[in-house]
Amino acid sequence: MIETFAALLFAHVTADFVLQTGYIAANKRRAGVLLLHSVIVLMTAQAALGRADAWELAALALAHGGADWAKARFGRPGLGPFLADQAVHFGTILVLASLSPGLWAGGLWAGLGADWLPGLMALIAGAILATRAGGFAVGLLMQPWASADLPKGLTNGGKLIGLLERGLIFLLVMVDQPAGIGFLVAAKSVLRFETTSKDQQAGEYVIIGTLASFGWAILFAYATRLLMGALPPLGILP
Repeated sequence: MIETFAALLFAHVTADFVLQTGYIAANKRRAGVLLLHSVIVLMTAQAALGRADAWELAALALAHGGADWAKARFGRPGLGPFLADQAVHFGTILVLASLSPGLWAGGLWAGLGADWLPGLMALIAGAILATRAGGFAVGLLMQPWASADLPKGLTNGGKLIGLLERGLIFLLVMVDQPAGIGFLVAAKSVLRFETTSKDQQAGEYVIIGTLASFGWAILFAYATRLLMGALPPLGILP
């Protein structure tokens, strides 16, 4: 079961956070766009498992499309709907892996003896969730203050900084060096000191965003380690 779950999780985050464009995300009320996204979900699941003969994957893509349709029609912008939508997708994957645990064993990659592949998929999925998905989550959390009069920096500079810091945190946890996160916090505090010390509004904005970004990355880094601990080892991590 765990191998099936890891493969389907990898397929999901690839479809939602790598292959999903801004156009697709903004136009899911259109049937053609929603169908396209559902087909991408189906194809990534088939590729991750190495099989195209399982009807369960079509059901998964249909359920994914249904959840996205409901969010597009009835959901509101914000962190809550984003987390709820992802929780539905994760729950669907968990249910499918529980009901059809042999999906991985019946696929091409298992037949080739690639026992290490689910662990690699779990690692990549965790990295995507910690970095890219974290960017969306933190952005939605900070959205109420997006119009505040804050100091201007480089275009998309804040997004890039957040992506890099979450990536570093994920790496530090995965190589069993979480103490390094403290140095990262200290470095960011020093670099942001002048701006935040002169502007309370900017200081609070930076603190909220930083804590949310760090917390998200730490959560998914340790969740990834937990998942990988239940899979055949890769041999490249402590």
